[in-house]
Amino acid sequence: MLHAPTRTRHWLTISAVTALAALFAIPAGAAPGHPAARPHPYTATLTAAADRADGDGGGDDDGGGEADEIAEGANQFAEARTSPGTIAPGAFSAAWDQLNKLPVTGGNWQHLTGLPYNSDDPRYRDVDSNSSGGAGLVTGRTAALAADNNGYVYEGSAGGGVWRSSTGGGHWQPISDRLPTQATGALALDGSGRLWLGTGEATTNADAYLGSGVYVLAHPHTGTFDRYSRVGGSELDSTTIHTLRFGGDRVWASTSKGVWSHSLSNLRGAWTLEFAPNPAYLPGGPLAHDPDAPYKNIANDVAIDPRNPSEVLLAVGWRSGDDYNGFYRKAGGSWQRVASLGALPTDAGTVGNVTFARSKDGSRYYAINQSPTALNTDPDSNLDGVYVSKSGDPFGSWTKIADTEKLASAGSALDSPGFMPGVQAWYNEFLQVDPTDADHVYAGLEEVFETKDAGADWSAVGPYWNFDFPCWSIDPAKQTGDCSPTTHPDQHAVAVGSYHGKPYVYVGDDGGVYKRPLNGKQDAAGHATDWVSTNDGTIDTLQYYSVGIGRDPASHGHGLAVNGGLQDNGQSILRSGDKVMGSNFGGDGGDTLTDPANGCNIAQEYVYLAVNVTQNCAVNSGAWVDDPSKATSYDVAPPDNETGAARFTAPLAADTRDADTWIAGGQHVWVQTHGYAIRSGDEWTDAFDLGEGHTATAVAAQGGKVYAAWCGPCNNEGFTRGIAVGNADGTGWHQLDLPVDGTVPNRYLSGFAIDPANSSHVYLAVNGFSRHWTEGPGAGFGHVFESTDSGTTWRDISANLPDVPTDALLALPGGGLALATDLGVVYRAPHHSGWQRLGRLPAVAVLQLKTGPDGRIYAATHGRGLYALTLR
Repeated sequence: MLHAPTRTRHWLTISAVTALAALFAIPAGAAPGHPAARPHPYTATLTAAADRADGDGGGDDDGGGEADEIAEGANQFAEARTSPGTIAPGAFSAAWDQLNKLPVTGGNWQHLTGLPYNSDDPRYRDVDSNSSGGAGLVTGRTAALAADNNGYVYEGSAGGGVWRSSTGGGHWQPISDRLPTQATGALALDGSGRLWLGTGEATTNADAYLGSGVYVLAHPHTGTFDRYSRVGGSELDSTTIHTLRFGGDRVWASTSKGVWSHSLSNLRGAWTLEFAPNPAYLPGGPLAHDPDAPYKNIANDVAIDPRNPSEVLLAVGWRSGDDYNGFYRKAGGSWQRVASLGALPTDAGTVGNVTFARSKDGSRYYAINQSPTALNTDPDSNLDGVYVSKSGDPFGSWTKIADTEKLASAGSALDSPGFMPGVQAWYNEFLQVDPTDADHVYAGLEEVFETKDAGADWSAVGPYWNFDFPCWSIDPAKQTGDCSPTTHPDQHAVAVGSYHGKPYVYVGDDGGVYKRPLNGKQDAAGHATDWVSTNDGTIDTLQYYSVGIGRDPASHGHGLAVNGGLQDNGQSILRSGDKVMGSNFGGDGGDTLTDPANGCNIAQEYVYLAVNVTQNCAVNSGAWVDDPSKATSYDVAPPDNETGAARFTAPLAADTRDADTWIAGGQHVWVQTHGYAIRSGDEWTDAFDLGEGHTATAVAAQGGKVYAAWCGPCNNEGFTRGIAVGNADGTGWHQLDLPVDGTVPNRYLSGFAIDPANSSHVYLAVNGFSRHWTEGPGAGFGHVFESTDSGTTWRDISANLPDVPTDALLALPGGGLALATDLGVVYRAPHHSGWQRLGRLPAVAVLQLKTGPDGRIYAATHGRGLYALTLR
């Protein structure tokens, strides 16, 4: 969510928590220890989030809880890869080339999470999980969809590549693993049946990755994408692509660097830049390295007149507002701002993220518009409205057919202050017109809405959750009470296709792909009764931040329990013998600590250092409703969670020699020594204050010695970073001298690894790209550094390592090093200086590496699930 942003923790608003208390008839004087009486673990997070500015110059202080979290998470994810400057085009493609030239070693990765993941698993039914929300089987975020009338469906995931189903959804196969990026922005089928892929996710969310351009697949039923299928040259490298639209003999790409077009008949030539409102900020321009450059040429969509394809309406603008935001029309050889479109606003303050859709017969054009002014001022929603041009002319006149209030009254689950339809309209938007009925439209925001009369009446056919509805039940014996299954929240993509002659609508969201008959059934509340999840386990695009491994006590130590934190899909848990993974913790998952000797002892992190602990894998019968002593998870967040002095995904680690000593990093370095027996946030002690405005980016500890990396400011305006070293008992702390032009680059410090035999021997991973690609003070060179004197001096050991953002380090017995990067895993053998590619993974980001009690290396990928490897 905006970059990874995130969920209001297991999708529950404050009002929903109040509803839970009412359902359980909890007395006003309930004991503080009663799990349902204590404050919901994330209400403080929601409240604090509304007061945070997003720090990127956009001013996204929308007061909307999760929407603010999404924005802040996005900024922080991007900061790690761009600060202290901006990235030049070609960086990721060059890194992929370098990685493929490395020798390969280490054996083969075993895919662990290629089985269904049930977010409604009744084994984990309580207020700390999403279970009973109604989303059912989920996978990672879907960014784009396309479908035909022969049963073929194509899914473009946020970070796990493009997938194909030949059975109308399900039985998925990856078809883009040979590309240098697995981030999808757009998918589209042209009139000849070719499948077009625009890479680079364009939802401006926290964990979105840049792309390498546009690719086309001539035979999508059988073919796979490769680098030779790229259209044009490198013009669209290092961009994000929001939409691909066809008109006449041209394909139009709306990108983060303006609007481009290309011939449909001759794919060899370069792309043509049609319009960029601020060309000085484009690559090669005098302001290309200005900190505001990424926000100055955002194009959201184009509407093409089907009767005259040379007539094109462009919607451009940054979601938070800028004076260039608006609609533009080509007149002769120049582009001019459109002054009037009827009810559809054209002023810069009201035109934000825009999505168009045209009816197949050309009689209707529809649009969703997000308002920057509302984003900055309205705590409830930033949706401006849904509009229609009933003549089919993209230049209008347009009339408004829906706004926040109208959609809220259509059966929405978002009907409380701060959480109304469109609260994340800058992140969630889609439109789809029924090919056989121009008045039948699906609109996606946080929820799925449907109208059959061109917007006169709407139904929330895919509500955000079931928790607030009278039909909902937390009873573990039921899934969603009498409620029907719904889609996962946060809608991004839509398509219509047919399977065995029956038309279906497919929607893509933060939980994968769902389908229902195009003219499906609804209950009395307007909710669809026929949604089916296609996330059958064959499509694993789960976006992990972390992984934890321990012996499964239920298997008498012979099997493992594997868990991990996920973007917007809580924490997953896979136990020995499971055929289906469950979700025992809701919202966004962050870091994870797991007891190697007992995999049911787990610390699970949400955003901003919110931490819960369980000692039974969070298996819950619901008995705590009547007996508070039967609680299965406990809120143990350190104080920086309450004050907002921690990063969106904050570091959490255990001492490698004492698993009961934990280190958590916000502005302060927090230590607790009770291990998984901790029951309160009051049990943390403040070991060291990193300084006002500084927040931890990585922590590690061994034998009581602690290393803490920090940044602040963390964005590319005035970026600073540092390392503090001290002891867990609060003694001996000091800041290291890391001058901007010193050996260690002035970039984001992402991870430590400590030599198991010597706590003064430490390795450091540095994120971002080197000076060759990054413009900024002290960007320097290199990604891995070594110190043998507790960080006093460092030397660069990057050697032949590809120039790619690095995310985590793992020190292996005997002196080996494994390094997680945005393009896979590399390895340096003991007593060697060169790096090798560790197995073969697609071009997917790996955000964490850990060793399990079985001796294998476990990798948490942000887009392709969890993997394990036995190092040879």
